[in-house]
Amino acid sequence: MSAVSFLRTVSAPKKALAGAALAAAACGTMIAAAPAQAATTTGASSAQATAQKMIGNSAEYQCFSKIVQHESGWNPSATNASSGAYGLVQALPGSKMASAGSDWKTNPATQIKWGLDYMKDRYGGACDAWSFWQANNWY
Repeated sequence: MSAVSFLRTVSAPKKALAGAALAAAACGTMIAAAPAQAATTTGASSAQATAQKMIGNSAEYQCFSKIVQHESGWNPSATNASSGAYGLVQALPGSKMASAGSDWKTNPATQIKWGLDYMKDRYGGACDAWSFWQANNWY
């Protein structure tokens, strides 16, 4: 590519990103776009850290984490379009989580508390809930 072609490519608004990538490649530099889920990933890791602290037991945390990963991908705002289930643990209806706190719609810790209580009351714990989930693809 000639210098003139390169400058035209870089100066054209629609081609600016391609030009920057070409320039970076020519210089031996790699440009990587931030992941589309960067904010979600940060929120997810924060929710995961909160769950680890609340649960304490590593095995129970792993079981809880597997359920949450399958149910909501650690998104505290996840909503099932067909059923209306809501939050990290996909409570149905989501408003049931109000028993754990009035901030149930936005606070992962409140959702985690409610989910842990639900799993303990219904299944005996997170690992028992995970066993049920594996057999039924729901809990």
